Amino acid sequence: MDRRITVPTGYVRHLLAQAENQGLDVAALLTQVGISPGEIEQQNSFPAVRFGALYQHIMWSAQDEFFGMLSSDKVPNGTFRLLCHCIIHCRSLERALWRGADFFDICRGPLAKPELVRRGRYAKVSLAPVTHIERAAFDELLARKSATQVRTSLSMWHHFFSWLIGKRLELKAVYFAFPEPEDAEFYRTLFQSEVRFGQHENAIVFAQHFLDYPLVQTEESLRAFLKTAPYQLIVMVDNDRSLKSQVVAMIGKDFSRELPGSEEVAQSLNMSVSTLRRRLLEEGTSYQKIKDDCRKEAALNYMNSPQLAINDVAALMGFDEPSAFFRSFKKWTGMTPGEYRRSDAYRQLYQRT
Repeated sequence: MDRRITVPTGYVRHLLAQAENQGLDVAALLTQVGISPGEIEQQNSFPAVRFGALYQHIMWSAQDEFFGMLSSDKVPNGTFRLLCHCIIHCRSLERALWRGADFFDICRGPLAKPELVRRGRYAKVSLAPVTHIERAAFDELLARKSATQVRTSLSMWHHFFSWLIGKRLELKAVYFAFPEPEDAEFYRTLFQSEVRFGQHENAIVFAQHFLDYPLVQTEESLRAFLKTAPYQLIVMVDNDRSLKSQVVAMIGKDFSRELPGSEEVAQSLNMSVSTLRRRLLEEGTSYQKIKDDCRKEAALNYMNSPQLAINDVAALMGFDEPSAFFRSFKKWTGMTPGEYRRSDAYRQLYQRT
């Protein structure tokens, strides 16, 4: 593949440090998912799909589904799946938020829940204590958590909300209670928003009309989503400021729903369709080519996840019939999905000794 979706290698190092602190055998974990220590030491970025596989393996080994995120105790495996089934049929994002908060109040392990507040034209979702934890105890526990844990938790919630409604939840601002870290610019890249530190809470702020968006996911798309989780919750946007990069961010990473048309993208960018076409042409591309490239890249990333059957990949890519996905994948790569998984490129990634 020409390009991979990546996460900073610091994510991997932080995750492994937490695993080591909890007494897990880091060397064995890396061997089991086919990652060599040299890859982590020598690279600044790491393939997101392989980081997701490592994350899954560590959560299973630790028997803690919130490993590396905010929790007061281990969160039993299967908790996130039950949460998803609890909210998947909600009629709007707002109802899903309220039901999700109720869910965390009654399950074991979570430290924080999403708390929704409407403020004029905007809505705010903050990390708040679950009902059985007092605010003072929550603040004390939160102070002992690392900035990475807080950032990861808030980012995963943001990406989860975006997945539920089938488009990126555009943020107005993001607040963190801890002081500004050295890698503050990375936070702005991650959230694609203004980020403020030293605030009285940890929260995301967005236009409240997003609360009325219906949930577009189904039990079928959820099944495939859960097989890759937390992959779709950690995939990153890069720091490219080109118009192409802005369009890619608007298309997002969820291909199970209908992608926005050029008219919708142009309107969101406050320009006419003709201006969008002209400026993309100046960058040597077009809206259709960007969509095709994004779909190809997503298909390859999913195909590189050995836990996904080809029919699962077809569902994640929005194809009602696997045969239609087979034809598209061959058009993109020159190989059928089965041929790709028997190819040297795939074996080099996932059949290491």
